[in-house]
This record gives sequence, structure tokens and C-alpha cells, in this order.
Amino acid sequence: MPELIIEAREAAISDHLVVKRLLPFRQKRMVGPFIFLDHAGPVTSFPRRITSLDVLPHPHIGLSTVTYLFSGNVTHRDSLGVEQIIHPGEVNWMTAGKGISHSERFEDPALLQKGGLEMLQTWVALPKSVEENDPTFNNYKAGSLPVYTDTGIWMRLIAGNAYGLKNDVAIHSPLFYLHVKLEPGAKMDLPTEHSERAIYIASGSLEISGRTYSKGQMIVFSKNEESTVMAKMKTEYIILGGEPLGERFIWWNFVSSSKERIEQAKNDWKTGKIILPPNDNEEFVPLPENRFKPASSDVPPPEPLS
Repeated sequence: MPELIIEAREAAISDHLVVKRLLPFRQKRMVGPFIFLDHAGPVTSFPRRITSLDVLPHPHIGLSTVTYLFSGNVTHRDSLGVEQIIHPGEVNWMTAGKGISHSERFEDPALLQKGGLEMLQTWVALPKSVEENDPTFNNYKAGSLPVYTDTGIWMRLIAGNAYGLKNDVAIHSPLFYLHVKLEPGAKMDLPTEHSERAIYIASGSLEISGRTYSKGQMIVFSKNEESTVMAKMKTEYIILGGEPLGERFIWWNFVSSSKERIEQAKNDWKTGKIILPPNDNEEFVPLPENRFKPASSDVPPPEPLS
């Protein structure tokens, strides 16, 4: 039986972009190295100014952000000077290391006519040995990500390894991340390569051990549990996990194995030591008021941005 069910909760990451947030959750901070999961959309009605969806430049340390789109497009700009439009089926993998800033801009006025916007972003915590590495960015095209199909089953490996699939997405610890589509009645076993696993249902519903789960729910499985999922209707979900890294602290957009390092990151952002993207440096998100202790178990920190 599943260990825990997490219900999506709403979080605003810009003036007009509200997401469904699954991780971190009070009873389950991480699944393997995954410490954050947002699902934006599907957005099919846009404000008059599409740029009001934009996520302004903001900082990160100690993590990799992984952006994956079901539909639409978004422009990434970061303090390395990278400017990259991401399209459906591609992966933007940005490793913050010792510090990076980036923005996510929605600059295509024809997004609505092209089917709207639906986007996933996860954060992967870094092993202690690489937390202070230099930041990096990579874009991986859809054609470089292996796809598996069978009767009623389609799935793409976004990163890591599972079900015998592997790809060249650069990761720092054992993990897997898959996008799966099932037709009604199709069945899939959980992958067995990793000890921690969770499914997030983006649309449709799944039956697991005789119980039905619906869109907006994350099902966290017990370590090494063997189970089969069956689609009750046409269903789209992601499944992710990996091996745990140990305790991590999270405050706003900062992740670290050290509370002191998070305090340093706050000061670095306030004093400009984490620079802005050179091609997007006219505005930024200021550091939230420091009203809470980092990663307090009693009072939540400021809401993260993606």
C-alpha cells in the first residue's frame, strides 16, 4: 500500500501564474533527491498581457532545477548568459551549485492558439560533494530522450534510469524521472531500480491496490514496495524518485545541507554577489522578509519560486 498521499495545493509564482505544488510537503520533504515539484497549467486562458505570467530573475543554490513542458514554451535566461527557449518534450537542467539566478519569461503571444501552457518543474538536491560547484546549464532535445511504447503505454525518460531506459542527461546522484501516458485499462509495474518512488497524476485516474487516485494527487510508495498501477481512464502522470541524500534545509529558493550556507545565500542575493542574468537585469525578485528561521519545522519559509 502507498505510504502517503499528498494533495496538490495552490501557490502563486508570479502575478498571474498559479501552480499546483506537491513538494516539499510537511510530512514528506523529499522523494529520493527530489525536494520540489510544481505543476503549472494547463493554462488555456491568458491575461491581456501574457508577460504578467513571467517569473522575474531570482536566485538558487544547492540544487538543480529541471523544467519539462507538456505544452507551450518558455524562455529561460540565467546569470551564465544562457538564453534558451524550451519546447514540449525537452528538458532544461540548470545546476545552481554555489549560486545562479534565472528568469522564466512567456513571450509568445500565440501560446493560446498553440494549445496553451502546461509545465512541470522539479528541484533535485545536490550531494554535499557538489553543492558548491560552479553553476551549469544544459538543454536536452526531445529526440535525445528515450521513449518506450507498448499496447496502451507511452513513456519518456526525462532523466536517470528506470525500466531499462537510460539517457545522457547529466545527473549527480541515483534518480529517475519519467513522463507516462496510459490508455484505459493499461497497467504498469513500479520500477524497482530505486528505493524511493512517487507518482504524480497530472490528468485522469489510477487504481493501485484496489483504491482509485485522481489528478492532483501524489502517491508516495513505501521503500522497495512492489505494486502495479492501472489506468481507470486515459491518464497522464509522472513518476520519480531515487536514493535519499540525507537531511536538506530549504528556505525560499535555497537548498543546502547547512543552515549557515542558506544564511550566506540570503546575504549574497541582497548584496549582489549572485549576479542577475546579463540579458534580463532590469528587474528581480527581492529577498523576502526574514521573518522565519530557515527550514523551520513549525513555521513555513517564504514560498519558493520556480
